[in-house]
Amino acid sequence: MTEHQRPRAFATSRLEEADGEGLNPTANRTMGEIIASRFSRRDFLRGSLAATAIAATVSPAALMLADEAKAQGAAGGSRFAFKEVEAGVDQTHHVAEGYDADVLLRWGDPLFSDSPKFDPTAQTPEAQARQFGYNNDYVGFIPLEEGSSTHGLLVVNHEYTNEHLMFPGIVQVVEKPDEDDATKMVKELEIAPADQKRVDIEMAAHGGTVVEIRKDEAGKWQVVTDGKLNRRITAGTEMELRGPAAGHDRLKTNADASGTKVFGTINNCAGGVTPWGTYIMAEENIHGYFMGELPADHPEAANYKRLGIPEGTYAWGNFHDRFDVSKEPNEPNRFGWIVEVDVMDPNSVPKKRTALGRFKHEGAESIVAKDGRVVFYLGDDERFDYVYKFVTAKTYDPNDRAANMDLLDEGTLYVAKFEEDGTVNWLPLVHGEGPLTAANGFNSQADVLIETRRAGDLLEATPMDRPEDIEPNGSNGRVYVMLTNNTRRKDEQVDAANPRAKNAFGHIIEIAEEGGDFTATTGKWEVLLKCGDPSVAEVGATFSTETTKNGWFGMPDNCSVDADGRLWVSTDGNSPSGTGRTDGLWAVDTDGEARGTSKLFFRVPVGAEMCGPLILDDMATAFVAVQHPADGGDDWEGFGRLSYYEDLSTRWPDFDDAMPTRPSVVAITRQGGGRIGDA
Repeated sequence: MTEHQRPRAFATSRLEEADGEGLNPTANRTMGEIIASRFSRRDFLRGSLAATAIAATVSPAALMLADEAKAQGAAGGSRFAFKEVEAGVDQTHHVAEGYDADVLLRWGDPLFSDSPKFDPTAQTPEAQARQFGYNNDYVGFIPLEEGSSTHGLLVVNHEYTNEHLMFPGIVQVVEKPDEDDATKMVKELEIAPADQKRVDIEMAAHGGTVVEIRKDEAGKWQVVTDGKLNRRITAGTEMELRGPAAGHDRLKTNADASGTKVFGTINNCAGGVTPWGTYIMAEENIHGYFMGELPADHPEAANYKRLGIPEGTYAWGNFHDRFDVSKEPNEPNRFGWIVEVDVMDPNSVPKKRTALGRFKHEGAESIVAKDGRVVFYLGDDERFDYVYKFVTAKTYDPNDRAANMDLLDEGTLYVAKFEEDGTVNWLPLVHGEGPLTAANGFNSQADVLIETRRAGDLLEATPMDRPEDIEPNGSNGRVYVMLTNNTRRKDEQVDAANPRAKNAFGHIIEIAEEGGDFTATTGKWEVLLKCGDPSVAEVGATFSTETTKNGWFGMPDNCSVDADGRLWVSTDGNSPSGTGRTDGLWAVDTDGEARGTSKLFFRVPVGAEMCGPLILDDMATAFVAVQHPADGGDDWEGFGRLSYYEDLSTRWPDFDDAMPTRPSVVAITRQGGGRIGDA
């Protein structure tokens, strides 16, 4: 989801840094090349200039999909009726007029009746393990009473930690020569080497939170600190490896000769809630947690190179051997999976479900298909990597929760290939089929899953521009794919539908599976939106002409489909220098004459990323997660310097000089009650 894990040089753009290295070595045709072949230069010019009407801003196939929706009764105007927030940058959050945005949970807040009070100057690993973790990302809700949207469990991922914002006394600002221009100096944050206590606090701040919440009589959400199901999951929580790769030699370590027991989960980005009420945590950018070096001829060297391991962003390997590949060469193979948690048993052992593949997972949203099987959509958040889906072998039983608890151990993982004619083909990643054989180093299904990326390479899957959240929509049978950006797109890859030598602003793909069947192995695809400022012709953005100057956005990241089938999109990478606005939550029309219209509903403080979002089934609450506030401000005229614990660009949400900035979950409700997004 994000790569803001290191403090930035004064002259570094957040937008440029968000892309990562790009590790796909193949020459598989990129999405840009396919779109270029499919649409003409004339279609591009009509879209980029946003001339007169929606027909001038989307492709002919998109118009066909819009006409289909209209014929099914979609309204001619926007389905969203709130007064839009003004885009901009400042130190606090903003929500649409007539709504309240209440901070529900902050980093360090107590989760149990015996949790210690948060003290940022006297942090300990033991205290953090009893408090809300750092950098909240995915937010899900599991009712504790059937059908309830007023009492349940909030499940939240904690993706990573920002040392320079968390700890006092570890940062100094230094001037260094600019790597790109030796005649210039830039200011950087220099962070003192971590000791074991600091590392262990960070490890306890990772993982996830399960906490009971309840709406009070005044319509405000409250945390139930004595909830019997409350739980913290950290980078040290015992977990079980399950599925086809469990017990394989490549997952065995000195500490675990069985290859089935692993401690902790890391870099949990987006996630999901299954139809049977379990919590899904997706392990994303695992590469930064490992250090050390493998010999060039080591059996795992090529596997790890494809994932960027080891990067050594964190110093954990200095104190925990398992994060040093020279000491535990198989440990990285035990991360990069989908984790499933049974929230109804606070003592349950979370399970890493290897059948869903190993890569930089961005979420795992699911839907029950017509035949009762369950389909999970998965993005691999790296430039030029792939879109996946997993179809369970067995069907979901709505009347027997226990019967569903191991559904994720059997099924078929597919990778997407997007064709020029608007077809998407889902290619099975099955050992023994096509090139996935011993001749190419795949001796079993376990090898295919451990090296999912390489298997996708050999099947010639379509390299995408950072696939992040993917959301199936049960209301219209479509699937929405967030493609955040790819500034490494080369000149020769410029195309009519995405006319940028650097795709700085990203786009959204819409998939319609064949026959409305989410288990189908083929379907249609279309570009729903090309993001960026539509007033700048060369950007080539395709928001409808009804979209205001506040309504356009760049860098789509997470998304949510509400109970009415409406799409909400949150962003990662908007900044003062990049787009002149912070990240936020936008409501996006996908049907009828308003297709492609976007409206700004909520915006975050300076330096923050917008995560979540979640609209509860009764449509009366929207939960959003504000991640790494104050991680920036050097490019904002209101601050103009590097931001760190002692000198923060914002102290949101407390605005207390004794408190650092704190990532938080926010509950949004309408004043006086009512549905989110309606008139």
